[in-house]
Formats: sequence, structure tokens, C-alpha cells
Amino acid sequence: MKRTNTFAVRPLTDDDEQVLRDLLDASAALWNEINYQRLMRYNNEDGFEDDVWDANTGRLEGKYKGVLGASTAQTVRRANSEAWRGFFENKKAYHDESNTSVTEHPEPPGFRGNEEDGRVLKGVVRKDAYTVEWGDRSRLEMVVGKELRDRHNSPKSRLRLEIVGDPNWPDYEDQSRLELWYDETDGTFRASQPVTVSDDTRDTPLADETAALDIGANNLVACTTTTGEQYLYDGRKLFRRFRDTTREIARLQSKLREGRYSSERIRRLYRKRTRRRDHAQEALCRDLLERLFDEGVDTVYIGGLTDVLDTHWSVETNAKTHNFWAFKQFTERVACTAEEYGISVEVRSEAWTSQECPQCGSTDRTTRHQDTLTCQCGFEGHADLTASETFLKRQTAKAVRPMARPVRFEWDDHNWSGIPHPHESPKEQRIDPSTVYRGGNVASGDS
Repeated sequence: MKRTNTFAVRPLTDDDEQVLRDLLDASAALWNEINYQRLMRYNNEDGFEDDVWDANTGRLEGKYKGVLGASTAQTVRRANSEAWRGFFENKKAYHDESNTSVTEHPEPPGFRGNEEDGRVLKGVVRKDAYTVEWGDRSRLEMVVGKELRDRHNSPKSRLRLEIVGDPNWPDYEDQSRLELWYDETDGTFRASQPVTVSDDTRDTPLADETAALDIGANNLVACTTTTGEQYLYDGRKLFRRFRDTTREIARLQSKLREGRYSSERIRRLYRKRTRRRDHAQEALCRDLLERLFDEGVDTVYIGGLTDVLDTHWSVETNAKTHNFWAFKQFTERVACTAEEYGISVEVRSEAWTSQECPQCGSTDRTTRHQDTLTCQCGFEGHADLTASETFLKRQTAKAVRPMARPVRFEWDDHNWSGIPHPHESPKEQRIDPSTVYRGGNVASGDS
């Protein structure tokens, strides 16, 4: 079975930290140059796949192997190739009417920032170019290029990093290439190590439950599981901050002299806005997947964004789903996090789930007002939780147990898990049972 160990790493000295930064910066720069060559061929040749592979990537590998090492430079090129192959596969699936797995028009692989605005520090290391030792003093060692070897004192010209925390899967049979990146939100270097573990290793005693996620504009995620649990992640506070930063960016842009389109302050605000959003997304995925793992969920269904945009046509909602929520990025983040827990993720159409009454099945007799869905048959419930329950029932033949009282989460700038700031009350709250519809047993009213 394929699993992933994710952990923080810490350089032992200031010199080692600079070596690591230079290594990741060079890796990102090589990715960008390879990606640019391929993107130019893709755009100039009307999107033909064969033309993308004509880029002279060997020359670019040679340019950076002095810093990265030949094996790592080669691995960066292979990782970019895999990203392009994945793009073409998604593009083919998107244009296949019988295939509903891809609901958004795929975009070619993106860039990792630039030197002027701040490059994303991210890189990969070939499976045989690094070693991990777990124990009381866990450590990571990896090969670096000869141009960096004289800048640290690690043995055998390898950079040594301290590992923080324990692995989820310490007893693995094989390892794949290592991914490294710098998390600007909390100033931490992190690593992701895909591993192969024995098929006898079980994630949970009975990992055969299912969950469905409804992606919303105000409530970021509404989740229902076949175990009867429901979770609601409120995104109003997050979007208000995102919107306020966007307005400040627009105000500063209006004051630029003619011919200028940006400034260091504006670029800094863009980076800050993105880091806040990504931090909240990462924490949401981690919190939710840990809960689903504990419940024995092995499959998660996510509703496609197309249905959200068809239903919610307002400018503000589209800004939430496109700019703030970054749906494609979120689904990829869910899938990567789920892989660590052995949970599979599938994107399916959720058409009409937000309008369908769970009691009578009608879609033309229902009315949605903010977070509440009502029907002429007498049903009243929380719209997003109802949609996630309906979506779940469509995707699985397994019986869905009676719903427990839903849990609502708010973001406190650090987590969704109910651990508040010292001066605040816990953010994990059970929705008032008086707002739960007795027939469908889902929460109603504002969230």
C-alpha cells in the first residue's frame, strides 16, 4: 500500500539553513525554466501534446546540477513531466462526455513564483539520494550539488537536517522521492515522504465507511459520513479578511503613477492573502481527514465546482469560489492529505443536491434563504448539510446511519480543531439541537 510520512525538518546551523534555502530556490527556478519552455511550445502549437516534449530540458538540467546535484536536477525535470502528463490526462477526461471525474477545465502546470516577487521554496529529491533515520534523534540526510558542498560540514557531502515529530508509517518497505518545501505561514521547512507499507497494515479496524463534501461559498465545507457524523466549517470570517485585503490592494493600485501596475507593498499583500488562505485550507484538510480516518472512512466524494457556479451566479459568490476558495487547489490538497491516511478521493457531480428536499425529493418546491432550505412539504434544514447528505446517498449504496448533532467549526487563525486562543471560548460547537429537523435530522438555521 502507498502511504505518506509528512514531517517538519530543522537545519542544525544557520549555514545549513542557507544551503537548504539555496537548494529549494534552485529547484523552483529549474522547474520554472522547464515549465516555461514547455508552456511556450504548448501555446504556440495549439495545445498539441507531442510538441511539449521537444523542450531542451537536458541543457537546463546541466545549468542547475552544480547546485542541486545531477540526480536532483533530473528528478525536478521528471516531476514537471508528470505534472504535464497529468494535465493532458485531465484535459482528455474533461472533453469526454462520459467521464464525470473532471468538472473544471484543466490548466497547464503553474510556476513557483519568481525571483523578484519571492519564489516558492519547493523541491524534490530522488529516492536514492536521501536517507531517513527514525529514533530519539531522527534525521534526514540528502545529496547536494558540489557548489554547495563547501558551505557545511555534514559528512559525505550530504546536508543533514533534524526531523521534528514521529512518522505515521515508520515500518515501510520502500520509499519514493522526497518533497521539500518552506511553509511561510509558520516559518517551517516541511517534507513529504511517500512510502510503501505492507498490505497487512490496516489503517483502522473497519475502514469501509464513506463521506461526502459539499463545497460552499459561505460554509467552506459541509461533510456527512455514513457513520452519521456531520461537520460544518464556517468560512465567513476568512472571506471577510480576504475581501478586505483585496480592497486594500485595489486602493493601493489606484494610487500608483501612470504606467505602474504594482509595488512591493502590493506584492507583499498578495503573498499575505495567499498564505492566509493556504494555511486555512491546509489546516481544514488536516482536521477533517483526521476525523474521517478515526471514523473508518476510506472514500471521500467531493462535489464538482461547476454545479456551485451554476447555482450561485452572483459576483461575490464567484469571487469566493474562484479567487478565495481556489477549488482546484483545495481538491488537490484534500487528495494529497487523504493519501497519507489511505483514503481515496473522487470528484463527482452534485447537481441539484442544494435544491433537493431529502423528505419528498422535490427540487422545484424548495426555497433556499441564506443557510436554510425549506420545502412546501414541511421540511426545514441547513442547506449545505442537507446537500452533503443528499450527495452522499447518491454516491453509496451503503446505508447512512441516523444523523448525530452536527459540529460547527470556526477558524481562529491557527486551527479548526476546537483549541482556542487563551482568552476565547472553544471554537468547536455542536449546532443547537433545537434547530435540527426531526424527520431528516439535519441542522437548520444560520451557521
